[in-house]
Amino acid sequence: MVGAILAAQCTDERVNKITPVFFDRFPDIQSAAEAELSEIEPIIRSCGLFRNKARAIKGSASMIIERFDGRIPETREALLELPGIGRKIANLMLGDAFGQQEIVVDTHCKRLAKLMGFTTSDDPLAVERDLLSVVPENARTRWGHLMVSHGREVCRARCRRCLSCGVRVLCQYGAAVVDASDKKEDDCV
Repeated sequence: MVGAILAAQCTDERVNKITPVFFDRFPDIQSAAEAELSEIEPIIRSCGLFRNKARAIKGSASMIIERFDGRIPETREALLELPGIGRKIANLMLGDAFGQQEIVVDTHCKRLAKLMGFTTSDDPLAVERDLLSVVPENARTRWGHLMVSHGREVCRARCRRCLSCGVRVLCQYGAAVVDASDKKEDDCV
C-alpha cells in the first residue's frame, strides 16, 4: 500500500529506493500510524507530492488500526475509505495482495485499450467496465500488469513499435499502421 501511494507521479525506480528506507524506519502499520508527519516527509521527499503522500500514509495506517483491527481491508469499498487510495490502487491491492481478479486502469492500460479497440472512453471507470467484458476473469490481474509492461517497453506513448509488437494482431491501431507502413521493425510509428 505504501509503495502504491508513493508511486503517484513518481517512477518505480525512485519508489524502490525509498521503500526500504521507509520500512526500516516504520516496519509495521502501528509505527507508521504513530509517526509524526515530520518523520515521514524527509524519507519520502524525493518522490514528489511528499506532504500529501505522508498524510495519506499516516492517515491510512491510523484508519487501518482504528477501523479494521490493524488488518488491511480486503474489499474495494473499504479500501476506498482509506486516505490516498483510489480505485486504481484499490484494484491493484485486491489483485496483488488478495488474489482477486481486478483490472488496474492506469495511463498505459487506458491508452492501450483505446489503441487496441477495446474501448473508446477516456474515463478510467468506463475503460475498466469495457475491459471486464473482454478480459477473461481468471486473467484480469495479470493482464493489467502485462499492459503496463507493454506500454512502457513496446507501445510507448511517444514511440509505438508496432512492427515488432507481439500483440499487433489484437490491435486495431497496430494493424492499420502496419498495413500502411514502410518502416523498419524498430522504428516508431
